[in-house]
Amino acid sequence: MILSKRPDIERFLARPDATVRAALIYGRDIGVVRDRGHALAAKIVPNPDDPFDVAILTETDVADDAGRLEGELAAQSLMGGRRLVRLRFGDGKPSADKTAAEALERHARGELNPDAFFLIEAGALDRNSALRKAAEKANGAAAIPCYEDEPGDVARLIRETLARDGVSLNTDALNIFVNRLPKERGVARQEIERLALYLGPGSNTVATPADLEPFLGVEPEASLSDAAADAFGGRLGEAQAGLRRAAQEGESGPAAVRAIGIHLGRLRRTLTLIKAGAGPQEAAKASGVFWKQEREFLRQVRAWTLEDLDRVQPLVLEADRACKTAGSPDRLIAERLALSVASRARQLRL
Repeated sequence: MILSKRPDIERFLARPDATVRAALIYGRDIGVVRDRGHALAAKIVPNPDDPFDVAILTETDVADDAGRLEGELAAQSLMGGRRLVRLRFGDGKPSADKTAAEALERHARGELNPDAFFLIEAGALDRNSALRKAAEKANGAAAIPCYEDEPGDVARLIRETLARDGVSLNTDALNIFVNRLPKERGVARQEIERLALYLGPGSNTVATPADLEPFLGVEPEASLSDAAADAFGGRLGEAQAGLRRAAQEGESGPAAVRAIGIHLGRLRRTLTLIKAGAGPQEAAKASGVFWKQEREFLRQVRAWTLEDLDRVQPLVLEADRACKTAGSPDRLIAERLALSVASRARQLRL
């Protein structure tokens, strides 16, 4: 069976169905895969690190010895009771994929040790994977795909992790930190734990955006972001200076055009949310605007309209295509785009 909805997955991880003897947890975000694997393993055996009750195999082990996997699944626990066989899989070598699929099918039918649980943690298995197909079809198995965390999932992970160390973030700081974290959960968790150490475990600190500044440092594309904001604010000289500063920092013309496009997208999203009934500040935060830039951004929101942005959008797309042409003067193209945007902003009395 397939468990793809979050509530179903969380229920299964908290209380595994007694009729399920095997679970395949897979996906691109190996951090999510590992987290769910650890949660499930802890429900199967009292101590997932106990070598008497747990066997841990890798994809290489299965590829090198086709019979070892079924041997482990047929073996009894040395201490009596439940046994866990945990297979750490990659993206699926064909030979290992087939061997694991055959073992899962036999074990799901109850042909091996019925008191053993087969847990597979894998990478991004495609639809042709024999292991994935077997887990999805077998009545005694569960297939759990893992996708990149949504912002709400990341926010929950931050709150829960920091709470264990007795620190937290206020709403604005949480929004900023969510937007700055890497997508991969394992790396994100390391950053959250590093933040907890920075804030002081057990200090009961409720951090604000200002408290985060020294920890986060300067965004890698800060010069480009500033240049884009200056262009939409009608400040051509500042925009050109920002673009040239970014060029000295190693940023390319396509990156500059992309930054202008991102700023346009935030303006468009904010105006659309306001049109739907949201307040300006609420809409700006939902669009990912940094709190320090909020005042200037809202000034631009009051001047630009969706129709104005529609007139600028083709210029951005044209500049993006031109920058990607071999041998093009991409930095000059980006500066010309900034000039066009700033000129339009001036016409809007910015």
